[in-house]
Amino acid sequence: MEFPTEITISKQAVKNNIEFIKDYIGENIRMSSVVKANAYGHGIKEFVSIAEEYGIDHFSVFCYNEAIQVYDVVKKKTDIMIMGWIDNLHFEDIISKEIEFFVFNLERLEIALEVSNKINKPARIHLEIETGMNRNGLSKKEFIQSIKIINKNQKNFIVKGLCSHLAGSESIANHVRVKKQIRLFENYLKTLQQNNINPEFKHLACSAATIGYPKSRFNMVRIGIMQYGFWSSKEVFLRYSAKKKGFVNPLKRVITWKSEVMSLKFVKTGEFVSYGTTYLAQHDIYIAIIPIGYSNGYSRSFSNRGRVLINGIRCSVIGNVNMNMIIVDVTSLENVKIRDEVVLIGEQNDLKISVDSFSEISQQINYEILSRLPLNIPRKIIK
Repeated sequence: MEFPTEITISKQAVKNNIEFIKDYIGENIRMSSVVKANAYGHGIKEFVSIAEEYGIDHFSVFCYNEAIQVYDVVKKKTDIMIMGWIDNLHFEDIISKEIEFFVFNLERLEIALEVSNKINKPARIHLEIETGMNRNGLSKKEFIQSIKIINKNQKNFIVKGLCSHLAGSESIANHVRVKKQIRLFENYLKTLQQNNINPEFKHLACSAATIGYPKSRFNMVRIGIMQYGFWSSKEVFLRYSAKKKGFVNPLKRVITWKSEVMSLKFVKTGEFVSYGTTYLAQHDIYIAIIPIGYSNGYSRSFSNRGRVLINGIRCSVIGNVNMNMIIVDVTSLENVKIRDEVVLIGEQNDLKISVDSFSEISQQINYEILSRLPLNIPRKIIK
């Protein structure tokens, strides 16, 4: 291992998850693979190349930089959609490359019109409407104005989609709000069609809504966390599993996060370990130093609480997590040695450390833990 830590991406797990999702939604609904935040920490370059191999031909990102990363990897026939930030300087490149993007305010629509006229090429847009999330989205007034602009300048726009975002479909607590959003979306769609604009794709559902709200699927779904092997929440997992007899989790975790033992030493009774005085050795212990810390995405909240796997044994993180190192109690291990594999997330022998267990310790959701994995950690594709 050249770098102190490494992330591996299971090609077989990606294949499994994509096949499950496609089978679940049916052949008439397109799956857009959401790869924002460095593919939820999995690596855009690595994940996109695998997903495209297994039939994905539409990717959703947050910003221009991510879109270009995808553009440099995929085949020409594959579509890319920017859901968020675009600097005005980048619109010409986006429209030239036929990259799709959300229009959630009139300013963006007007910029797209100006650039389209300049380069004599239509902008491929998705009209994002406000249905109750109260984040991005065209208001009803802005929506009507957008229709007028589009109809007046038809050669400048290809309306690829109508879209919105659901406010918490992973929790039953938001059920009434989500149902209202779906109804509003349907009303906006009717208005658009009545004005002779028929978007190719209508998309509202994320991973959670794809499972919990069939009416929200329309003809495209934006799948993020589920393609990486995670359920959006325990409620979504239970909602799916309740309908199955002899249930076996159909999703497989794609990511494994590893490091190695860097050094070993004894600590005597009564000595403190790591910075400060948070851990006092109650007896003689043997410790392993692992070259990973909060600069590598291993949060300080795991101090004196985290667990790792070494030689098939679950070992405790002791003392404060350092910037580049953690200290692990390996007193109970036999024959532990330098360069032994350390699993931070993943399986070793019959034991497993999941992202969910990290979430329980740190009160961070799995989305947050995954997306915070640093870009500079090497990602390697395995079978």
